[in-house]
Amino acid sequence: MGERLIFHVDVNSAFLSWEAVDRLSKGETLDLRTVPSCVGGDPDCRTSIVSTKSIPAKKYGIVTGEPVATALRKCPDLIVVKPNFQLYKKMSHAFKSILNEYTPLMQSFSIDEVFMDMSGMEKLHPDPIKLAHEMKDRIHDELGFTVNVGIARNKLCAKMASDFEKPDKVHTLFPDEIAGKMWPLPVGELFGCGQSTAKKLIEMRINTIGELAGTDERILLSTFGEKTAHYLHNAANGVDDSPVINKEREAKSYSVENTTEDDVTDFETVNRLLLAEADVVAGRLRADEVKAFTITVIYRTSDMKRHSHGRKMENSTDITSEIYDIAVKLMKEAWKGEPLRLIGLSASDIDKDGFQQMSLFGEEEKEKQKNLDKALDKIRSKYGNDSVMRAGIGVFRSDRRKRD
Repeated sequence: MGERLIFHVDVNSAFLSWEAVDRLSKGETLDLRTVPSCVGGDPDCRTSIVSTKSIPAKKYGIVTGEPVATALRKCPDLIVVKPNFQLYKKMSHAFKSILNEYTPLMQSFSIDEVFMDMSGMEKLHPDPIKLAHEMKDRIHDELGFTVNVGIARNKLCAKMASDFEKPDKVHTLFPDEIAGKMWPLPVGELFGCGQSTAKKLIEMRINTIGELAGTDERILLSTFGEKTAHYLHNAANGVDDSPVINKEREAKSYSVENTTEDDVTDFETVNRLLLAEADVVAGRLRADEVKAFTITVIYRTSDMKRHSHGRKMENSTDITSEIYDIAVKLMKEAWKGEPLRLIGLSASDIDKDGFQQMSLFGEEEKEKQKNLDKALDKIRSKYGNDSVMRAGIGVFRSDRRKRD
C-alpha cells in the first residue's frame, strides 16, 4: 500500500470573492477584491461584524471578527457588503462539484474548504503538484474565483500548507519539509491551537511550533489536560491519522455570537440581540430540517471572562419564539448585570426525527408561530436575509418597499 496523499482546498476570501464574481457577472465593473471591502452586516448596527475582508482591507489592519463600525474607523472608504447565504451555498456547491470529479473520497470541512484523499492515484495523476495547479486553475477559469491547495501526507499538514502564502497558490508540507516550513511559525498558527492555548504556551516560553514539537509531552500535561497535551505535541510534529470522511459533516450544534462595540448593561439591548440570534439559529435549523433539544446562552463580561448557561427541553424545537423565550429566561437566571462584551446563543442536541409529545394546550399558538417562521423564511429566500427583520416576537418590519 502506497503513502497517503491528501489535498486541502480552501477558497480565498470566500464570501467576498463570491460576491465579487456575482456582481461582475451582472455587469458591475468594480471588483470588490481589488479595493478595501468586506462582507459584514449593516454598518449602522453596532453588533455587525466583519466575516471576510479583501487583501487591500487587510492592509488597513482590518481583521475578521471585529465590529464593522471599528473597521470603518480604520478605513472610512471601506465598502461593506451584506451577506447573501443563498449565493454562497450555490458557489460552494459549484466548486465542490468540480473537485468531486477528481476523487470519490472527499470531505467538506466547511462551506469553503474541502479535504480530498488522492492516495493510490499515482498512475492516473503521477505529479500531484501539477494536478493541484490544474484543479486550482480550472476553478478560476470556470467559476471566476481563486483557491489555495495544500498537499501533504495527512489532513493536518495539508490544512497547514493551504494557509501558507495566499492567494491562488499551491503549497506542499511533506514530512521532510515540516522543520523548514512549519516549525518556524508562531505557535498560535498551529491548526487547533486557539488564542487562550497559544497564550498559555507563550507564558511557558514556547513561542514557535518547533519549540512546541521539541517540548516533552509530560511538561504540557502540567498545564493542559491529557487530550489537549497529546494533540498539541502530535500536531506540532505533523502527526495526524484522521481519515477523510466521504460525507458531509453533520452539525452538532448551531450557534451565533455577537461582539458588541460598547459594553452592554441593559436588558433591553440583551433581549434585542437574543431575538436576532434566535432568528438566525432557528432559521438554520429549519433550513437543515432538524430541531434542537438544548438551548444555551453565552456571554463574555468586560473582564473577558466567558460564561454559559443552558437547558435541555422535553421537546425539540426549531421555532424562533420558543428558542428566544428560553434564551431570555436563561439570561435572566445567569446574568448578574455585569457589563457585557459578547452575547451568543447556541442550539444543540440535534434531533433529526422531530418527534414531540403532544399537548392539549398551546398548540394553536405554536402553529401560528410556525406559520410566521415559514413566511419569513420564504421572503428571505426570495429577497435576501436583510429583506425582513423581527421587531419582536410575532411582529416584523421590512425596510424594503412593497413589491408586486
